[in-house]
Order: sequence, then structure tokens, then C-alpha cells
Amino acid sequence: MRNTQLAFLACLVTATFLPGCASSTVIPAAFQQQLDRTLTFRQLKESPDSYQGRLVVLGGEVLSAKRLKAGTRIEILQLPLDNSHEPGTDLTASEGRFLAMQEEFLDPATLPEGTRVTIVGEVTGVTTLPLDEVEYVYPTLEIKHLKVWTGPTAAGPSYLSAMGPYWSPYWMPFSGPYWGGPFSYWNAPYWCAGSCLSWRQSRSVTPYKSFRSRRRR
Repeated sequence: MRNTQLAFLACLVTATFLPGCASSTVIPAAFQQQLDRTLTFRQLKESPDSYQGRLVVLGGEVLSAKRLKAGTRIEILQLPLDNSHEPGTDLTASEGRFLAMQEEFLDPATLPEGTRVTIVGEVTGVTTLPLDEVEYVYPTLEIKHLKVWTGPTAAGPSYLSAMGPYWSPYWMPFSGPYWGGPFSYWNAPYWCAGSCLSWRQSRSVTPYKSFRSRRRR
């Protein structure tokens, strides 16, 4: 009984603090105090020039990446971030597009269309570019830190998949009825013993460091 209680508490504590740990890896310590956490994307989109010099964190899905003489320009469809600063996957929740520029070399092939990213960047103003038959005004950032999310988002149900025959049999009151046995699975959202980190596989990229290429899935 005691072991069951300890397993329950360990699982709950891990689930509680894991988002905070993930957040600290997305935003380096050097930028934590400088971030303007009150500025919303909607405000930035309405008046980008008013917020020049502000350091913000934005995320979304890459629409394109292009190498220019001045650096690499990434066009991103903005998406809301969760508590771990990971962008969601519901494209209808987007409030618009923005551009992120990096002066240091960044191979566009490492950011194929559909890649989800989180960016810590300094607002530099606006850039107006053709979008179909209109001129679109993009809020523009200078990248200070870039995180590429390579694993599946935590929002989907696929992360609560079968644990196999070696997972702990300790159940939780809100879990599914199928526990124990070689084909068991766990419905509870807080199963974290050795598997939570695999749900959020990611890598970070900071200017002045090499960026590993990866094949598009």
C-alpha cells in the first residue's frame, strides 16, 4: 500500500513540475528577466513599430524559410503557446503571420514547411511583402533563441499509448480500467515514469551555434 501511495505521489509531482522544467529549456536563463510577458501577438500585430526593442516569445508553424544576403528569413504562422511555450497544432487558432530573421547562417532545409518552432526574439518593426494578391504587413523579430519541436505535441491522444509489459502496475483513481498484464494501457494523463520526456522530444538552437540538419518526416 505504501509503495502504491509513493508511486502516485511521484507521478503527480512529475506531472506538476515537468511543464516548468520544459519552459526553462525553451527560454534560456539569460533572457528570462528581459522578456515582455505582457505583450500579446494581437497587440504586436496592430502596432509593431510601437514595440521595437521589446523581447518577446512567439511560436507557430513554419510556412517558409529563405536565405537572404542579410540572413535567413523564416515566415511563421503564429499559434498560441501552452505553459511550456510549445505551440499548438490547431491552425484555426492563429492570429496571423510574422517573420523571424537570423543573421548567422541557418540552412532553410533544416526548417521545412510544417515545422513547429518557438522563438525568443527582439521586435525590429515591420516588413511588407506580397501575399497572393495583397500586401501583407508582418511583425518582424530578430532571433535570439530558436527551439525546434521535433516530437509530437502533448495535446494529442497518441501520447497515452500502450506502455508494454514492463510499466508499473500502480493505478490511479482516474485511470482507465485496463491495468496490469502484458497488454495493459493507462488512460491517466499523469503517467510520467520514464515516458514523459519522450512525449516532448525537442532541440534548441541559439545563434553562434551549429544547427543540425534533419530530414523532413
